[in-house]
Amino acid sequence: MYPKINEYLYIQVASSDAAEAEVEYRSRIAETEDDAFLIEIPMQESDGRLKRLFMGDELSVYFITEGGIKNYFNTHVLGFKEDVIRMVRIQKPEADSIFKIQRRSFFRVNADLELAVKDSFGKRFLVRTDDIGGGGTSFLVDHQVKLEVGAKLSCWVLVPYRNGSIEHVDFEGEVVRIKKLENGRQLAMLKFVAITDNERQKIIRYCFERQFDFRNR
Repeated sequence: MYPKINEYLYIQVASSDAAEAEVEYRSRIAETEDDAFLIEIPMQESDGRLKRLFMGDELSVYFITEGGIKNYFNTHVLGFKEDVIRMVRIQKPEADSIFKIQRRSFFRVNADLELAVKDSFGKRFLVRTDDIGGGGTSFLVDHQVKLEVGAKLSCWVLVPYRNGSIEHVDFEGEVVRIKKLENGRQLAMLKFVAITDNERQKIIRYCFERQFDFRNR
């Protein structure tokens, strides 16, 4: 399901500047075409600053439908149209490339990311994730590391984006399951018990980009 005329889009613009890449802008669909949306110039809600876009700019976009479901897609700027107001023409995505994320239902993607962990005794160790999503992560750990179900862990994970920027995402997690593997290692499954909406959004963005890449292989 595509967004309709007058619906709002929430946009992040791919940028080599990590701070700029995190800024969220809001725009509204003014017109639709067979293969494009015409949107108003995006505006940063916090200060009213307009975002100047250029041909080819890559955008990460979501719109909200009933029940608070966020619908994500990637697109790029095709051009501009001068009318009563200046509009930006962006590529309409394929319908099956739009990913829906419910408020409390998060998909996971396979991900080999660096994860720093500190347990309740202050012991620190570095591991690699096996997968990650908006609700939690799992990681591989040697059998010498003693973990128990219910253990609380303080963590940060390095999250890379397609535009080359990297984010540190901090969270508190709880071990919900430990699986012993045939090679002697353990797979620890963690759910987030304390994470800010902003930090969770960084992970969701990473997952969406990964899904988008998989679809385009």
